[in-house]
Amino acid sequence: MGRIRVGTCSWTDRALVGSGWYPPGQRDAEGKLRFYASNFAVAEVDSTYYGLPSERNSRLWVERTPEGFRFDVKAFSLLTGHPTPARALPADLRGELGAGSRYGGGRPGADGSGAARPEVLDEVWRRFAGALEPLRLTRRLGAVLFQFPPWFAPGAAAEASLRETRERTGDCPISVEFRHPAWWLPERRADTAALLTELDATAVAVDMAQRLPSSIPPVAEVTSPRLAVVRLHGRSPAWATGSKEDRFRHDYTPAELAEWVPRVRAMAEGAREVHVLFNNCCADAAVRAAASMARLVPADPLPGPPAAADPPAQDPLPGLPGDTFRQAGLGRQ
Repeated sequence: MGRIRVGTCSWTDRALVGSGWYPPGQRDAEGKLRFYASNFAVAEVDSTYYGLPSERNSRLWVERTPEGFRFDVKAFSLLTGHPTPARALPADLRGELGAGSRYGGGRPGADGSGAARPEVLDEVWRRFAGALEPLRLTRRLGAVLFQFPPWFAPGAAAEASLRETRERTGDCPISVEFRHPAWWLPERRADTAALLTELDATAVAVDMAQRLPSSIPPVAEVTSPRLAVVRLHGRSPAWATGSKEDRFRHDYTPAELAEWVPRVRAMAEGAREVHVLFNNCCADAAVRAAASMARLVPADPLPGPPAAADPPAQDPLPGLPGDTFRQAGLGRQ
């Protein structure tokens, strides 16, 4: 059975910090991460969706976490086709767009904002990959999460985008979360799983409110032997209409968590690691749910050493030869 790691989708969320979960004296940047990593074995980095990560931060994250800890890093918005404010890019990459403009990100019907020039997109890939090197080299990088937008529907264009994503990331572990429900409809499910399996991309299993037009069914397919991922967003019926607090406000009940126990265990039968991440980020709801889930499944209660099947710690990630991700991000070949 693969190793199961349970954590949350952020350790710096303002609501969590304000909840009192962090002890006095451990509420600065270093203290929060060290305390979090003493309780959980994996964390998602969501700030990298809003702005490019930095190599300095990656080095600090390595210094502040024990060997065996994992970070799943969310891809920058421009890399998944989301509208991206020009101010989110470094000043030298904004080109002719002013800081108050945005890149349309390829969304149909975008409001006239500019599309990123190919050379800008290539450079964004370079910098994103380079910033993650300290995590990759120290085996802290679990996967890069590509969360695609609700208008990313199945079809030839979407499949080409997924293939380009895999080409650019080389053999780096990646996970894919779809926000368009058609990907996991019963008649499409096998094709979606087959495509992700071919690309060695982890299919992200999603827990959210059902019976909404945008609801993603709780499909738990294992499409990569390296990693399986579950992201639990809460079950708020205000998912598509409310504020951030409304969309993610949910306290998981024991019965709701129990629904996922057999699914998580089955995923662990087919993948070397399973990451279970809670995104119901209101107050301390996510950390409480994560702690409860860790008691329900055979999860690592605290970070441990790399799994016995992994190569030595000084080597790159399994299946990741040398500088593949950095090289693959250099642009279209």
